[in-house]
Amino acid sequence: MGTTLYQRLGESAGIARLVDDVIAAHLANPLVKARFENVKDLERTRKMATEFFCAGAGGAQAYTGRDMLTAHKGMNISEQEYLAVMDDIVGAMGKNGLDDGTKNEVVGILYSLKGHIIRV
Repeated sequence: MGTTLYQRLGESAGIARLVDDVIAAHLANPLVKARFENVKDLERTRKMATEFFCAGAGGAQAYTGRDMLTAHKGMNISEQEYLAVMDDIVGAMGKNGLDDGTKNEVVGILYSLKGHIIRV
């Protein structure tokens, strides 16, 4: 039997490292840096992102945050910002040595949520 996405992402510890790298990339990315610098509770954001990735990848952890539609309501996220965030996520996955199949699976899942993040 093959490994699950959760296992391929390194389970909870690997996903936490991935989220740390994603947030670091966002804070260095001029297209989205200001959004993340102005987050009031970055540790909560980090916790929610880790839970989201764990639960979404098939881990046993529950996601206790708001749904994507509610979480991004009123943020007016542009297509350019969305793509910048996706690029940061793909870069972090590469930094963590994830294979192309795993990267593509994660991108597919996140892309399926695009309409909940960008609303025109």
